[in-house]
Formats: sequence, C-alpha cells, structure tokens
Amino acid sequence: MSLYSGFFLTFDGIEGTGKSTHARRLFTFLKDSGYSPLLTSEPGGTDIGEKIRALLLHPETGEVDPWTEVFLFEASRREHIIRVIRPALEKGQIVICVRFNDSTLAYQGYGRGLPITTLDYLNQLTTEGLTPDLTVLLDIDPEEGLKRSLYHTSPEELRFEEEFIRKKEILTAIREGFFQIAEQEPDRIRMISTAQPKDVVFETIKQCVLAAIHNKNWGDVP
Repeated sequence: MSLYSGFFLTFDGIEGTGKSTHARRLFTFLKDSGYSPLLTSEPGGTDIGEKIRALLLHPETGEVDPWTEVFLFEASRREHIIRVIRPALEKGQIVICVRFNDSTLAYQGYGRGLPITTLDYLNQLTTEGLTPDLTVLLDIDPEEGLKRSLYHTSPEELRFEEEFIRKKEILTAIREGFFQIAEQEPDRIRMISTAQPKDVVFETIKQCVLAAIHNKNWGDVP
C-alpha cells in the first residue's frame, strides 16, 4: 500500500487491452466527480523518461539485451517517481499510471526469462517500496490484442509489437506472467477482460476504483 496521503492506481496488461483509453476516461470521470487526479504513464512522464521511452519503443532501436532493457525502464521509473508520482501522492492526489512494476516482472521476467527475484529487488530499490493501492489488470487474447495495438499505436512506438509478431510465444508468456502476479496479490490486483464492450469494461473499472478509494482511510473524497 502507498505510504502517502494520495491514492495510487495503475493500469497494466499486454498490448491492445485499452489501458491508455480507459485510464484517460477514468481521469476525466474522476475530475468531473470532484477529485484531483493526475494521469501519467511508463516509460516516460518526465523529460528524461520521454527520451528513454523513445529509445525503448522505436522499432529502429532493434534488439536490446534484456538487462539493458530492464535498467532503462528502471531509470525512467526512478525519475518518474521522484519528479511526478511521489509529489502528487504527497499532495493527496489520485495518481493514475499506465504500467508500473508489474510490467517489468511480466515482460522482462516471464517474457524475457530474467530472474523474478532479482527484478523484484530492482523494482523495490527503484521505487523505495512504493506499491499501488490498486492495479487494474486488463486482459485480452494475445492475437486480438496485438491486432488492436498495431492499429492504434504510433509507428514510432511499435518495437515490442513488431517483435511479438515474430515471436508470439513471448507475448503468451507475458500474459501468463500477469496471471501469476494477479494470483499472488489478489488484494491489490483486479483483473478485467476487455473482450466485452468498452462501456461495460469501463463501468466495471469505475466501480472497482471507487470502491477502493472509499475503502482506503483517505480524506480526498468529494
């Protein structure tokens, strides 16, 4: 749980689940409801983070050593926490972040085959133990998700999608990794299928987020 007065919410899952779409919609809903939300995403969120994002996601970057990939993600995350996430939580805001520690475990751990215990240690070191109050894990069939992501994602950010077209087994392993993470932390992670209509998915997201906010001993309630 967060040690700060705000509420920390993350969206995660494989490509094409609608994480960014539903995060933006939730941000608008919460703002209209009188809360003080902040919407951000990984990698990125800061000047340095955006440069790292461009490097990590651009297809021209090509193949990257898995550990190099990890350290770049962690560097972006560290700046993100120090300059954006932690200050907002200290002010009592709701922070909505698309992707966080779970992505590192799923992609570089279960997907790339790096040791989960080491990745978990690096995550803890980078975040100083900061953990989301709630993680909305959106799920979809990998092939359908990949099709959606190829259609909606900027060509400058398709490095992972292009790899998964060639190596579908990696994306399947990542999805299975997310399932295992969710099984290990059922109190934090709520998994929602996005095979349903968007409005149905968002209504489910909205209700579980509002319940989590009100269940926390927290004063920023309209």
